[in-house]
Amino acid sequence: MTRLQLINKIQTRRKEVGITLENLAQVSHLGYKTLSRFFAGQDVKISTLEKVTQVLGLDFAGNELINAKLLKEKRAEEKAKYIVSLVQDTSALEMQGLESDSIQILIEETKNEFLIGQYKKNLWVS
Repeated sequence: MTRLQLINKIQTRRKEVGITLENLAQVSHLGYKTLSRFFAGQDVKISTLEKVTQVLGLDFAGNELINAKLLKEKRAEEKAKYIVSLVQDTSALEMQGLESDSIQILIEETKNEFLIGQYKKNLWVS
């Protein structure tokens, strides 16, 4: 596989999961300019390729390790747990913490908002 073919596979995957170049830079802890150079076909470090493919659920050769739907669900659940934990921590400080069943329901509802609801555009925002 040529470098251009690999870049095209990665670019296709990036669009498939709905992550912008800016958000990919944040999530992968890479610079925006570095990613721009990579997608323009310029030379970048191997570690850059590794970070990009890892975030997108691909192996080093651009082959799918995790399907796009599952990757988005995993990201939504991580974000939902984080947001709910912030609410729970604040509530617990005020002696109003939620029961574990209520927390699970809240996580699921928040996850769905990231997948199909009003926060869909924020799925990949750090």
